[in-house]
Amino acid sequence: MWVTSMPQVWDEEGAAKGAADAVTPAPAAAMLGSLAGWLSRTIQPQPPPPKVCGTEGGPPVTAPRLRLSDGRHLAYCESGVPKDKARFKVVFSHGFTGSREDSVRASQASLVVDGWQIKLPLAWNMMEQLKKHSQPASANKPSEPETPSRRGLVPHLSSLGVGRLGHPPPPPPAMELLAKAPALSCAGKRQSGSPMRSVVGALGRWIHRAVPPPQPPRMCGTPGGPPVTAPRVRLRDGRHLAYAESGARKEDARFKVVVSHGFTGSRLDTVRAAPEVAEELGVYMVGFDRAGYGQSDPNPNRSVKSAALDVEELADALGLGPKFYVIGISLGCHAVWGALKYIPDRIAGAAMMAPVVNYWWPGFPAELAAEVYAKQEVGDQWALRVSHHAPGILHWWMEQSWLPTSTVVAGTTPLPNKRDAEIRSNMKADGTFQQKMEQATQQGIHESYYRDMMVMFGKWEFDPMSLPEPACPVHLWQGDEDGLVPVVLQRYLASRLSWVNYHELPGTGHFLSAVPGLGDTVLRTLFG
Repeated sequence: MWVTSMPQVWDEEGAAKGAADAVTPAPAAAMLGSLAGWLSRTIQPQPPPPKVCGTEGGPPVTAPRLRLSDGRHLAYCESGVPKDKARFKVVFSHGFTGSREDSVRASQASLVVDGWQIKLPLAWNMMEQLKKHSQPASANKPSEPETPSRRGLVPHLSSLGVGRLGHPPPPPPAMELLAKAPALSCAGKRQSGSPMRSVVGALGRWIHRAVPPPQPPRMCGTPGGPPVTAPRVRLRDGRHLAYAESGARKEDARFKVVVSHGFTGSRLDTVRAAPEVAEELGVYMVGFDRAGYGQSDPNPNRSVKSAALDVEELADALGLGPKFYVIGISLGCHAVWGALKYIPDRIAGAAMMAPVVNYWWPGFPAELAAEVYAKQEVGDQWALRVSHHAPGILHWWMEQSWLPTSTVVAGTTPLPNKRDAEIRSNMKADGTFQQKMEQATQQGIHESYYRDMMVMFGKWEFDPMSLPEPACPVHLWQGDEDGLVPVVLQRYLASRLSWVNYHELPGTGHFLSAVPGLGDTVLRTLFG
């Protein structure tokens, strides 16, 4: 399964606006719970034992206390009307640094009304309803006031997760996720009414403030930065894109193609078609270093849309004409989806080779996406969560050796396809894997690898499965033994988009450009 890539802790844009929903509580609670568990296991020194009241060397007992079923004692202090004359009984829970003698604060209260226990986060909202719904029903029964349960408040309490004393409601989803955080699926939904919202929101903001920003990029051609050795075009916003041409001469070509490389790739990546096939068909191809990769300037505002617009500007700068073709490789296919969404009138045809999918695309059934997601390595699951839910701390997360991180970046993902495994093994043995990484990330790993992860697995502005049929042909090649992109999700996507020409390759993995003859097949399918 592909993941270069926590539950949602931080939504930078939402938090900047002061939004209450800048955090998704349930997944965030899961992550924070898991981290707390890991930390507790790694911290060896134990805190000093408490000095228990009433024991030798401990403080004296001066307040009335109740003995609980587990043997502990609770000290208490009563106030208000005598208990035997009270119509309503209220239990107060004091705040931080407080005590049993603190006065009532509705926001800190836990109420017990007619056998119903109202938990702390609900007390404030329920006070007004208690006032409205707890009036006597009839002057004939002054001793039997109409309680919330008799006025229809009980169903409301039930919907809020309030249970009768002695019969607590099922644990909220966030608590269930805490117990199984390592297996947290990608299908978790926002729970707008969760009591954890304010707590997790504060924790999320604290984490984001505590994490140092990523190192600034070492831009090519600037003092201290790598040299510029490749041809580049200047974009409207002042950035540069480095490119490399192949195939037929542009002046003689019948077809012009822009190639968007994959994760860890570069402008030199192609479909590896035989030169004579490209010449025969009259196909000119230009690959480019995507923003932040190789010798192309970083784009701190990179998105799926900006990737598509970079393709368009490159084509215009090189004079490829009013229409051109696009080919995407692996993660680079997000630029192809973006082109079909944002510049469809410029696209004459498109091909995607083992396109990476986003597990959060709404078109995927949640159960299917979660099932496949859970089959990834644990580090990949967590890296994906960070990329999607907390991109602001991805750079920090990925650099922590004690946290689970991406096996794709490390080059350790289990690859079921024999050819894929051999290719990667050979690349690591002869140094190619490290060289490609150094070239791709020479301006900084944050603006290349990590920005890729944030864009691909972040929150898209559209769902590819909701795109209308384009006026151009679209082809998609996928191996059925791909260990980085789940074929079951690719099949589902193709079944939803009848206009996609789906080509599944049996016994084939993820590195499609290395499949003998496939590059020729791709060109002949598009242009033959």
